[in-house]
Amino acid sequence: MTTNDFSSAHRTPRPDLESSPSATVSAGPGPGPAPTELLRRLRARGAGDPVTHVERVPARAGVPAQWPSWAPEELRAAFTRRGVTAPWQHQAEAANLAYEGQHVVVATGTASGKSLAYQLPALATLLADPRATVLYLAPTKALAADQLRAVAALELEGVRPACYDGDTPRAEREWIRRHSRFVLTNPDMLHHGILPGHAQWSGFLRRLAYVVIDECHTYRGVFGSHVAHVLRRLRRQCARFGATPVFVLASATSGDPATAAGRLTGLPVTAVTEDASPRGGVTFALWEPPLLPRDTGSSAPVPPQATGEHDDLHQVRRSALRETADLLADTVAEGVRTLAFVRSRKGAEVVAANARRSLDDAVPGLGDRVAAYRGGYLREERRELERALLHGDLLGLASTNALELGVDLVGLDAVLICGYPGTRASLWQQAGRAGRSGQEALAVLVARDDPLDTYLVHHPEAIFGAPVEATVLDPANPYVLAPQLACAAVEAPLTPADLVLFGDGAKEAVDQLVAAGALRQRPTGWYWRHRERPEVDLRGEGGAPLCVVESSTGRLLGTVDGGSSHFLLHPGAVYLHQGVSYVVDDLDLADGCALVHAEEPDWSTHARDVTDLSVVSVRSYVDAGPVGMFLGEVDVTSQVVSYQRRRIATGEVIDTRPLDLPTRELRTVAVWFTLSPQSLASAGVQPADVPGALHAAEHAAIGLLPLMATCDRWDIGGLSTAVHPDTEAPTVFVYDGHPGGAGFAERAYGTASAWLRATRDAIAECGCETGCPSCVQSPKCGNGNNPLSKPDAIRVLDVVLANLPD
Repeated sequence: MTTNDFSSAHRTPRPDLESSPSATVSAGPGPGPAPTELLRRLRARGAGDPVTHVERVPARAGVPAQWPSWAPEELRAAFTRRGVTAPWQHQAEAANLAYEGQHVVVATGTASGKSLAYQLPALATLLADPRATVLYLAPTKALAADQLRAVAALELEGVRPACYDGDTPRAEREWIRRHSRFVLTNPDMLHHGILPGHAQWSGFLRRLAYVVIDECHTYRGVFGSHVAHVLRRLRRQCARFGATPVFVLASATSGDPATAAGRLTGLPVTAVTEDASPRGGVTFALWEPPLLPRDTGSSAPVPPQATGEHDDLHQVRRSALRETADLLADTVAEGVRTLAFVRSRKGAEVVAANARRSLDDAVPGLGDRVAAYRGGYLREERRELERALLHGDLLGLASTNALELGVDLVGLDAVLICGYPGTRASLWQQAGRAGRSGQEALAVLVARDDPLDTYLVHHPEAIFGAPVEATVLDPANPYVLAPQLACAAVEAPLTPADLVLFGDGAKEAVDQLVAAGALRQRPTGWYWRHRERPEVDLRGEGGAPLCVVESSTGRLLGTVDGGSSHFLLHPGAVYLHQGVSYVVDDLDLADGCALVHAEEPDWSTHARDVTDLSVVSVRSYVDAGPVGMFLGEVDVTSQVVSYQRRRIATGEVIDTRPLDLPTRELRTVAVWFTLSPQSLASAGVQPADVPGALHAAEHAAIGLLPLMATCDRWDIGGLSTAVHPDTEAPTVFVYDGHPGGAGFAERAYGTASAWLRATRDAIAECGCETGCPSCVQSPKCGNGNNPLSKPDAIRVLDVVLANLPD
């Protein structure tokens, strides 16, 4: 185990881990043990030391600034009543730039008070000009609701802030359009509601002074590319009404925020990155769950109903979900206010349920202080959980990243991060939820049994010594650009000037829409030809969300995104909601509904799929002798064909049942490498072992790609084959899981040597003998992780790295 003091001036700046100077509400009982003492107690509770590294993030004093001279006394007094006596230097700098009319992005750490940077100029303008309006965009409803509370608490006359989202009652929407001057919404509602109804919003858009884009680093990949064009559509409508609003963006610390913000908005943006807010000290531990006893390890899979993880894998380490649940129970029992971030909805449910069970076993009733929070809950459930957390009724919360950006959590003593969240930006964003109000805090990254997590906990320099990633998005993606241009044409006929606004590829996309009969060209522009609006999946989730309904009562339990429905809601699937188990009776894809009944079966379910891939075109390639590295377009077809039922107690397979679900087709971008059979033979890979070698290398490469690109392994897919018909050679493909690509394959191609070197090291350094989830097994493998050959995967990657130029 190593320990570093992360205070050297030459290191890459990290996000803040300290509170903004706004007034806050803390939760829970009195203070628990100090972070270092708490970590000592947690480490001592089992055999062996699970901590591989401890990083000390030192405390830092803030640098205050004067209130801007243009800020009216009424606004200063309102902030003072909320406990803000003066802005920090970065807040004042960003506010001044925005007030002067410059588009600006403030990219500083979690809890550095970025909201004040845009509230100051926006509210000052609303107070000075009784006709001006402000539009605020957040990636989540929870964040918009939190900002509404913050602005409303200032009690400024005439501002009339209001949330306008899918939860807003229709009776209130007309009032908001007519009277609210500070509208808080999300890109989805801007796309589906405001822009299509721009005539009804004309008064608001004509007077629009500022557009605030909060947590803009979350707009990456396909979602970010769609949002980039939604913002261009907004700019287009504002220009038609004579308005040119100033864009103010807020971002977590990220690489090159000015360029990313400029790509998102299509405007020149100035970045403010020097964080002047104070920060409490944070103890950051990397935690690797212990190995399971040999007789309970590789001999049988861990039942997922208990862990929430995939039981295709032969577990060699204790589940990260179980470890996080125990840590959450331990910290709550110590009186420590704790938030546990869990990567999946099911995982959040399982962590909360297991923590509650452990606490109730120790102190009956204490489990009521722990709950789960995730997307898919109904509005009333979300609001009640947010209220309970803010008022201290809840002491521990297991959440998906819905709260990474959501409620302004205050007074938290510890954050548990169950599995690397995919990017260093998200890691610091989640860790920054602890340590507010100046107190010391603890952050713990609990590694999953996964190649990337295992690599990171043993290579802490990849976390603490590396720069935060740049946001990846591609507005020129034709699968994004064409439907967005169609939406723009519905709102108003397209003109040549509009094509300049939408950027590279816009003219080609319009020509394709004309050829397809979607647009008609007239002397005054291009007109939409159909009665209905084009359907656009803004978040790239594979379609509209499906409702989950209890058959006996008709009660709506929640929703599941369309892209996950075949895996999570197929007939016979087990579905978890608030710790209660349901079994799916019927999945009606046409009506977007799954009917379920409550049941606690002694088995779990796991969907299996089959995938085929064909090469469409090659964009770029490297000829490295016996090795070739390629980037290009591919067609992927996949189908969920069956599911297994397994005993919860033993992991025993009960049966495999067929499914009749439609095939899904995807044209996307892939990176792939080929090897000659002779090079493999020379490296000692026998012909019979080639499929297992390539399969293992593919799994590990997918697992390590998030180290290089701002993606998650669930954003990408892969396929390997001993002889692919399009390459006529042993081939490993890794592709973006979104139509048209999301920029991840391009990033993999550009960093191929470093990416595959880290992949090779992760496999070689793993202590298992034949392969495990920490190196070559995958939780999403449709072939049940068979065949796999760990030693031959190393030989394959050695051949690639020996020939591929740096």
